[in-house]
Amino acid sequence: MEIKIDRRRFCAATASVGLAALPQRARAADANVRIDNFTFTPATLNVKPGAVVAWTNEDDIPHSIVAVDGKFHSPALDTGDAFSFTLTEPGAYAYYCGLHPHMKGTIIVVL
Repeated sequence: MEIKIDRRRFCAATASVGLAALPQRARAADANVRIDNFTFTPATLNVKPGAVVAWTNEDDIPHSIVAVDGKFHSPALDTGDAFSFTLTEPGAYAYYCGLHPHMKGTIIVVL
């Protein structure tokens, strides 16, 4: 008995199975906010919809990021830790440090 295999379909099927088994790579940040000396730098940041924003704590004490509207909230970030969030909808997203509420920033998503 002879079995015929369509090589194009076989290659496509095995390639898709192989790719599905690979871990997904984390997407790099489109914009970065630095946390240092009790400030977010930049304090106001403009990005496009779908942008990944990353906050990195470069201060020597923990900080967290909390959206005023509740859309995102990070755990406490120690020195060197980072938190990222993808912003998909246009608008202004005010946030503050959950541990030091006087620290404030805004991400503006513009088309």
